[in-house]
Amino acid sequence: MQHRIIVLGAGYTGAVAAGRLAKRLRREDVAVTLVNAEPDFVERVRMHQLAVGQDLKPRPFSDMFAGTGVELRLAKVTGVDVDRRTVAVTGANGSEELSYDTLVYALGSGWNAQGVPGTVEHAYEIASRPGALRLRERLARLDAGQTVVVVGGGLTGLEATTEIAEARPDLDVALAVRGGLGDWLSPKGRAHLRKVFGKLGITVYEHAAVTRVEADRVATADGKTIPAAVTVWTTGFAVHPIAKATTLEVAGTGQIVVDATMRSVSHPDVYAVGDAAHAMGPGNKPLRMSCASGIPTAWQAADAIAARLTGGKLPDTPLRYFNQCISLGRKEGLIQYVTADDRAVQAVLTGRLAALYKELVCKGAAWGVANPTLGLPTRRRVTRERAARGPAVEALG
Repeated sequence: MQHRIIVLGAGYTGAVAAGRLAKRLRREDVAVTLVNAEPDFVERVRMHQLAVGQDLKPRPFSDMFAGTGVELRLAKVTGVDVDRRTVAVTGANGSEELSYDTLVYALGSGWNAQGVPGTVEHAYEIASRPGALRLRERLARLDAGQTVVVVGGGLTGLEATTEIAEARPDLDVALAVRGGLGDWLSPKGRAHLRKVFGKLGITVYEHAAVTRVEADRVATADGKTIPAAVTVWTTGFAVHPIAKATTLEVAGTGQIVVDATMRSVSHPDVYAVGDAAHAMGPGNKPLRMSCASGIPTAWQAADAIAARLTGGKLPDTPLRYFNQCISLGRKEGLIQYVTADDRAVQAVLTGRLAALYKELVCKGAAWGVANPTLGLPTRRRVTRERAARGPAVEALG
């Protein structure tokens, strides 16, 4: 009998976890199934590029996982029963139930409307490929001089605003932020951000908490209205709701509470990675939802599962931050260096070199999904269960 590992979600973290597990364990001993609704890998960090009309390189999972032993199941996850160890899915064959021995939950997150009236009805999001394509179609129909308002001053908001302004200089592009523009950055970082926004002609509404979205405007807490032919909503992410509907221990955010190996503190046969995990980083602070957090958690979970199944040493690599990489269009960028717990330091990298740096990071992240052990040689190890049944020889990966 093979040990059945099911990975839910094939974003950066789920795809990395599945591929890394397949590199660490023998196919005779373990069956790795990756469940995802789409047949292609989505580079979520490039959705702002897709939205303005740029074409992204296709990355079909059939090519990515060819010869790895990972079985891709194209289906939508509709439920998880962690007490019965089953997953309900709906795919081409209709509804069915999959049983697992170990579950890796990587369903991630989507856009967060924050409960603001009118957002769901009138705003556009770029947290998903369908959302980015919907915005792309809408932007293409805008006439010169019309106004696009991006709401949310985090990394996604900054990247979306500058990308739209650079691609469509004929539009009136604005950004509405709850606090100050880039107020978490270092003084040098903030200064460069303002410089780029000025060059691109972007209007910034600071300390402007949006309280309502209408078809042609947004309203702020101080009673102002901002014209908006298109409103793009980027005020953070909300995790997939399935985990909260289970008996798993979850945080107030709906994320699964995990230990240092990404293992659920309530159900030891469940691991959570990426945005789905409530994992603690340096300073006992929860890791933020990001690719920078997610991929290391996928490595941690896959290596911990392999270690527990084979009797190996558990990973103890600390999870920490090094920088925040922000693209500001195709020609400009900002790399803000940070402490281990994600606080800005004085050092920054700016300009074209920073744009190149960010592009290399994006390419590296996609390459890392197809190369989950980063090109290093690996040994597929025998599980303890298989070893207990008789002699076996380890196979090189």
